[in-house]
Amino acid sequence: MAEGDSSSSTPGFFRGHWEGWKEYWGERFAFLDNYKKHISHRENPISSWSESDVEEFIASDPIHGPTLKTAREAVKIASVGSAIGALSSAGVAWKYSKSPHGTVLSLGAGAVFGWTFGQEVANHWLQIYRLDTMSAQVKFLDWWVNKSEGRS
Repeated sequence: MAEGDSSSSTPGFFRGHWEGWKEYWGERFAFLDNYKKHISHRENPISSWSESDVEEFIASDPIHGPTLKTAREAVKIASVGSAIGALSSAGVAWKYSKSPHGTVLSLGAGAVFGWTFGQEVANHWLQIYRLDTMSAQVKFLDWWVNKSEGRS
């Protein structure tokens, strides 16, 4: 009986460890709070939007529109970097090892490295470090929810 009482009053190893790190990780992922009203506890999910809807927002908002357009261009550059990284690393792995699992791992790693490198190129080329892209994305989501629910 004493063992049952003591184990229920003190948290287990993992729960105690999680409680210790919860605040730390909460601070590291605080940027997700900006999106919280759009992604959590919604009765109905946000309907999907098209390219023309994004272009309409870009044309209608003189402040956040150009920032969103620049952020979308950066994603295209990063995607190209990801494709180049994936194909080149997988090609080199296949050429020298002929190992299917090594080629697949190299393909995945090359895609991640290429995306990261492409994002850095876009960051400097388009000067994204000067823009508040998160604010533009949140404004777009607000605009889209209002438009899709007929409150525009």
